[in-house]
Amino acid sequence: MCAIVLWLTSIAVIDQYGMADRAQPADVIVVLGSQVRRGGAPGPALARRSRWAAELYRRGLAPVVICSGGLGPYPPTEAEAACGLIQSLGVSGRAIVLETEARSTEETSLYVAEIMRERGWRSAVVVSDGFHLARTVMLFERAGVAAYPSPAQQLSGPMSRRERFIRENRELVAIVWYWFKSALGLPITDVQ
Repeated sequence: MCAIVLWLTSIAVIDQYGMADRAQPADVIVVLGSQVRRGGAPGPALARRSRWAAELYRRGLAPVVICSGGLGPYPPTEAEAACGLIQSLGVSGRAIVLETEARSTEETSLYVAEIMRERGWRSAVVVSDGFHLARTVMLFERAGVAAYPSPAQQLSGPMSRRERFIRENRELVAIVWYWFKSALGLPITDVQ
């Protein structure tokens, strides 16, 4: 019974955390990658994230957008697909930086943090889906980035409760896995 209460409480915390937009002026906006469809179009999550990042850029929250994500089953990389959509929405290519190697949220946080350190950037508005933000912020902050989460649903509207619940359960497993593997000193994983 105690385990069920802990599990439901954890899901509720992940859910509530992902509903609040904490975007504020920062050095960069980071778009986390997601699926690219056959033919190279961004999948629904990547399109949603990219559109919201372009909107935050237009609002002046940061002068640079970092698109992140490596190559999945279909080219181009997630970062390139996001970049293409963001440019089509009016963001100059000169304001976009690509990170094209990451295959997981953990890798994204580390690779983006490295790009940011090299350029003297310290803070980021981190754009992803709400269910993904608690883990994303935890990883970015562990990598030394001041992260301000902004859920892509601010523009597209909320996901269904069922879809959020399923995805939040996956996130809880990913958080537990991250802490477990970190406690054991296991290396970075490319598990999403």
